[in-house]
Amino acid sequence: MKRKMRVGILTGGGDCPGLNAVIRAVAKKLIIENNVEIIGIKDGYEGLIRNYYKRLDYADVSGILTLGGTILGTSNIANPYRQAVKHRGKTVMRDVSKKVIENIKKMKFDSIVCIGGDGTLTIASLLYKDGIPVVGVPKTIDNDIRGTDVTFGFDTAVAIATEGIDRLHTTAQSHHRVMLVEVMGRTAGWIALYAGIAGGGDIILIPEIPFEIEKIASLVKERYKRGSRFSIIVVAEGAKPKGGKVVIKRIVQESTIAVRLGGISMLLGKQLEELTGIETRAVMMGHLLRGGSPTSTDRVLATQLGTAAAEFVRKKKFGMMVGVKGNSFAAVALKEVAKGPRIIKANNQLVSVARCVGTSFGD
Repeated sequence: MKRKMRVGILTGGGDCPGLNAVIRAVAKKLIIENNVEIIGIKDGYEGLIRNYYKRLDYADVSGILTLGGTILGTSNIANPYRQAVKHRGKTVMRDVSKKVIENIKKMKFDSIVCIGGDGTLTIASLLYKDGIPVVGVPKTIDNDIRGTDVTFGFDTAVAIATEGIDRLHTTAQSHHRVMLVEVMGRTAGWIALYAGIAGGGDIILIPEIPFEIEKIASLVKERYKRGSRFSIIVVAEGAKPKGGKVVIKRIVQESTIAVRLGGISMLLGKQLEELTGIETRAVMMGHLLRGGSPTSTDRVLATQLGTAAAEFVRKKKFGMMVGVKGNSFAAVALKEVAKGPRIIKANNQLVSVARCVGTSFGD
């Protein structure tokens, strides 16, 4: 009797609205059309390192379309090629990829669908290079994965950020304050750009366009003189002044991304209040952008990406990520994805649109 095809699914990196929708789409398509055995790998690559698995039947993936987070759990620390382990009372980084490859072979996976951002997909690229049949699905609220026009989770994050900006408008107007809204975006300012435009931000600060604090202060004072006695500033966590550095919240050495950003809005708020004499307040939206139920747009996109990934598995298009190109989907080599994030270019059309309606980028 022929053995059933066995496919593993893992979700790595930060959580993101739409993860469960992808899991559901991959599993349902493969179960319905090919009677595939689906194995959920728990807690991202941690599951491959420690053999944490669970079988996913059709019923297990039903009713999860609208759920935020991931039913499989995740980790942004686990990395088979740089795993934190205890040695003589100290934490050291070790390459445990050989053990992971052995575990994969013991589980008799015919392929593994890796759902994640650039960190997760870079690791997937290395696994493929080491002979593991993998397929990638682009996930991140930051929308910064190379090789795809958009990632699921982004639309939800922008919607939440926009609602936050809308709510802050009323208190900013009432108290005649400068309100800074800090959103995620380490190296790419897509969330800040989209939410800033959608929420009518007066100033948008993104990593790709270094700002000058004096110019921001001058604009705030100019608005005040014109009768607009408040200002809304939307700032990505990775924004930085010309010739300056990002604001680092803490260092997590064992993480795949050791430097954790956060606090630029607090620093700017203090500086602006000193330069303008106008009261300022800062709000860090942080992980609020990751949580909750995905928007309808993200549910649809995640379902499309999941079914496309299942088709990649069927056709053995391994070492590839499902990328969105215009109105279609394309196979993008994981080694290309691993080359770095997709950032906002200086000639980006939305940057031009924002400038046309009077929005400043602090430059």
